[in-house]
Amino acid sequence: MGDSSNVSAMIRALKEGGNLASLTGGDPHNLHSGRRGAWKSKLKNFAQKVNASNDRSLFIFSKSNWIRKRANAVIEWNPFEYMVLLTIIANCIVLALEEHLPNEDKTKVARSLEKTEVYFLGIFCFEAALKIIALGLMLHRDSYLRSPWNVMDFVVVVTGLATVSIKKNTSFDLRTLRAVRVLRPLKLVSGIPSLQVVLKSILKAMAPLFQIALLVLFAIVIFAIIGLELYSGVFHTTCFYANKTAVDNDSEDLIYKSDNELATACGVPGEPMWGWLNMKHGVFTCNIPHESLVCREYWVGPNKGITSFDNIIFAMLTVFQCITMEGWTQVLYWTNDAVGTLFNWLYFVPLIILGSFFMLNLVLGVLSGEFAKERERVENRREFVKIRRQQQVEREYNNYVEWINRAEDVILHEERTTEQERRAIHEARKYAATKRTRPLRTGKQQSLDDDEEDIGMYENQLFTINRLLSVESFLIHL
Repeated sequence: MGDSSNVSAMIRALKEGGNLASLTGGDPHNLHSGRRGAWKSKLKNFAQKVNASNDRSLFIFSKSNWIRKRANAVIEWNPFEYMVLLTIIANCIVLALEEHLPNEDKTKVARSLEKTEVYFLGIFCFEAALKIIALGLMLHRDSYLRSPWNVMDFVVVVTGLATVSIKKNTSFDLRTLRAVRVLRPLKLVSGIPSLQVVLKSILKAMAPLFQIALLVLFAIVIFAIIGLELYSGVFHTTCFYANKTAVDNDSEDLIYKSDNELATACGVPGEPMWGWLNMKHGVFTCNIPHESLVCREYWVGPNKGITSFDNIIFAMLTVFQCITMEGWTQVLYWTNDAVGTLFNWLYFVPLIILGSFFMLNLVLGVLSGEFAKERERVENRREFVKIRRQQQVEREYNNYVEWINRAEDVILHEERTTEQERRAIHEARKYAATKRTRPLRTGKQQSLDDDEEDIGMYENQLFTINRLLSVESFLIHL
């Protein structure tokens, strides 16, 4: 009684503006190291007392309150969860059917769908209110705002309410608040555990993915430097018309383009391209029938000069394009046209094998590994919760059995107990001992399946209830 009054006084003092220093007897910053441990233990005891005494959600609904019980039953009811999921899917469909026209005009369908916003928001508010009443807002363990998924839902609900209230009262630009509605499809993650496993796996894979990104960046820099040494400036020669003049001094009018209206790099046969290596084999020589062409500079290069090895930035960008295998063959063909095909594969084959097939697939390997770990972690947690629940049931069951044994000992020592009643108690104890030790004696405890274990537990509970009723009826007649 004294502890509860002290805790009530502490809570009252905190509500009236008191601080922990006045309640616990000092300030931790002014305490010596010897007293600091005592202050921490005192603060810990105070927090435990407050948590033990204050189990009310919103400081109103206790665990025994019928409103909180009904709210807890509703949020754990499977049809309610399915209804929320269907509401989220319907809201996603409505958001996808929105059509924006100039001058903020709206179609008839858009106006009709806009009226459903209030109903969706009402359902989401109802869901959030039930969870807050059942779980508590944020002070309790496993409360509503202690879950990141619920925090996201709460942000969606609050911004939706703000949008509705501001829309009715002012001419405030609501596009920023409406943009938060894109988070509503993420509410599906909070309702589907398998999606939570996938998203948690991605989040936990960020650290190893960052290390892989550094490795890929290192490889890109190495290949970019090699390309800078080998292919610098080779993409600036192309086929020009020899008997034409430029229009408005635009040299693009003089460049020969193929049927697909694309220019290509070219090379002059017979000239060594890299000093000691003669790579004239396979170059594009501008020998087009019925055309007077000459291979010379200056062409800006493919893709307006972006695809090139002229500097480290463009070289890294070109290497990145190659390892993603998005148009890398065209880069290979351009280099073949410019410098030949004799030794060109020595650069691109290792680039594709190491950069694309190996390093980028490490990302999939890391994600797969983290997904397997997260799924195993979830399964282990389920197994742990199941074992803990079984241990709790077994502990309560053993307490009842111990109480029954003590009561039966009292009955056995009573003078008014008949021989028939004593014989019944001894037989019940022998039967209980046989039921408890039979799986251990036969060695089949590990091989019993879940159904057989449930049946055995159910029989033990029924037998214990019968013993309890027998003891109770005997005590009533005393």
